[in-house]
Amino acid sequence: MKKYLKFPKNLSKKKKIKFFKDLNLYKYLNNKNTKIISPDLNDLYRLYQFIILNKRTTVLEFGSGWSSLVMAHALKKNHQKYKKKIKSLRRNNPFEIFIVENQKKYLEITKKRNNKIMGKSKLINYFHSKCRMIKFSDKYFATEYFKLPLVNPDFIYLDGPDQFQIKGTINNFSTRHTDLMPMACDILKFEHYLVPGTIILVDGRTANARFLKSNFQRKWFYVHDKRNDQSIFYLKEDPLG
Repeated sequence: MKKYLKFPKNLSKKKKIKFFKDLNLYKYLNNKNTKIISPDLNDLYRLYQFIILNKRTTVLEFGSGWSSLVMAHALKKNHQKYKKKIKSLRRNNPFEIFIVENQKKYLEITKKRNNKIMGKSKLINYFHSKCRMIKFSDKYFATEYFKLPLVNPDFIYLDGPDQFQIKGTINNFSTRHTDLMPMACDILKFEHYLVPGTIILVDGRTANARFLKSNFQRKWFYVHDKRNDQSIFYLKEDPLG
């Protein structure tokens, strides 16, 4: 996969701190508010680098949080560097991030934080949607968002929804059980619209990543990064035109 996709270098904690200090973000990420989940610098560093190294233009994020801030910042950097070159590409939402969250509370926290640090931006889109249990393809129990933003991303970050915040049951079955795990199927529904070269990064959620891998219909390269607890997909197909 490294032939097609650029991976971030592994850095020490000290170097990651310096990395975010150089971006003028560490003073925000060095969170001391016990009421807010502290950010994972390794995850954020890798997210940022995936977007920069692979020149991503449009991000769809399932879930919200510190990751939203870091990815929006990375897209801003790409915008500064590639805004003239993007005109030749078929991208109607260049350098935009679409954040889908099923809990309004966390979406508002993310929005407030982003506005404070980056200012209000038309390139950051916030989308609230509840989630429910469904029977996918008449065979599998899974979760889906009631609605999704109308966008075709070239980078998807799957880190939501919370498996315990799902509406309804199917045959009395739900992910709202501590012995179960997240199992979102949304990406499968719009898989055939994604352009070759699209990257999907799944944070943890290994069972969900394997579910996607088993049901994808197109030519995806897949790697499970045990060290960083991430699953990465790359859509390796010939260009559409």
